[in-house]
Amino acid sequence: METRKLPEFWLRGKVEGIPDLLQPVAHSLLQSREEVQVYMKDFPEHLLWIKPAERASVGFHLQHLSGVINRLVTYSKDNNLSEEQLVYLKSEGVKDSKISSEELIQKFLENIDETLWYLKNVPETSLTEFRGVGRKQLPSTVIGLLFHVAEHTQRHIGQLLVTVSIVKA
Repeated sequence: METRKLPEFWLRGKVEGIPDLLQPVAHSLLQSREEVQVYMKDFPEHLLWIKPAERASVGFHLQHLSGVINRLVTYSKDNNLSEEQLVYLKSEGVKDSKISSEELIQKFLENIDETLWYLKNVPETSLTEFRGVGRKQLPSTVIGLLFHVAEHTQRHIGQLLVTVSIVKA
């Protein structure tokens, strides 16, 4: 039986329940969700922490994808990072043979689902509100942070694809 390849998410129409101005963020996250599952299908576990040309490992990209989404959404809610988030940040890319690629993928998928739920509840009137980022409280807005969630995630998905391809070759 032939399976038809679906178009990218931005060509599949509106995501139900997501405000119009946040549709691109939702499309990007859903595309990332789908691509991670495709790229990581049957990924050999022993390659998870390999750093080709001393660049980031597949494990790092998977950890970072979850961590950065979580941190940026926290800032968009006008909250500071928790101690747990700071500990997670420091652990990104640190080889841990107790963590499987499946666990990292599952955490990423859960973060996407939580973020999509959050997007459904973001009032459009709040999108231009100031949000300080990090200890220095660098200036951004709710929509700026949410856009960065989308574009930063896509950037690492691209890097993940290349890294997976290289370490599997």
